Amino acid sequence: MKRSTVNTIMAEADEMIRRHGFTLPPFAYWTPQEFKSRVDDGSARRIADARMGWDITDYGQGRYDELGLFLFTLRNGQLADLERGRGMVYAEKLLISREKQLTPMHTHVIKSEDIINRGGATLVVELFGSDADGNFDSGAGGTVHCDGLSRPFEPGEKLRLAPGESVTLSPGEWHAFWGEGGSVLIGEVSTVNDDVTDNLFREPIGRFAEIEEDTDPTHLLVSDYDTWFGASA
Repeated sequence: MKRSTVNTIMAEADEMIRRHGFTLPPFAYWTPQEFKSRVDDGSARRIADARMGWDITDYGQGRYDELGLFLFTLRNGQLADLERGRGMVYAEKLLISREKQLTPMHTHVIKSEDIINRGGATLVVELFGSDADGNFDSGAGGTVHCDGLSRPFEPGEKLRLAPGESVTLSPGEWHAFWGEGGSVLIGEVSTVNDDVTDNLFREPIGRFAEIEEDTDPTHLLVSDYDTWFGASA
């Protein structure tokens, strides 16, 4: 994915987020140089270590319009707090899924999450259950909760969430999603998020995009942090 394309996606996403009444935090608009200076002096080390910020992925496949997702991590706790059962045990993201832009079938090792349609078109979520070991099972259904209500699903059933509706997903509940009828602004509220180790995809696939540096970055991606100033585990 070209850096110029990433910059354009960031600008378009910011406009859509604002159109739906949300505003990103101040650190979203730091230049790369400002971000680095704040990490170097220690004031923004927490943001870098938690991998908060811009995240645009084509899953390493180079087909963003078909297979991709925009994300911005607004806040993120620490796994140590989650393991202790106290402290900042939560995370929050905003996502944008374009029409027919697939986020591929996956589940999580630890993370439970609410996926919320915050506005725009319909969000389609395809669901499968797991076998006894938590592996993808094409013949397994299950039960999720939609806005607190129990919702049984058949294997491969597609939930259609209108703006304001949500689904709660736990580890072992396999899911893929995309926009239907246009782009969807999605909220994600979850336990602590680790996109490096916690995603299990049904098919072998990358989590982050490979960036071709055809221009300077407007803002850094979370996948840039290690290159620019390092990020601790």
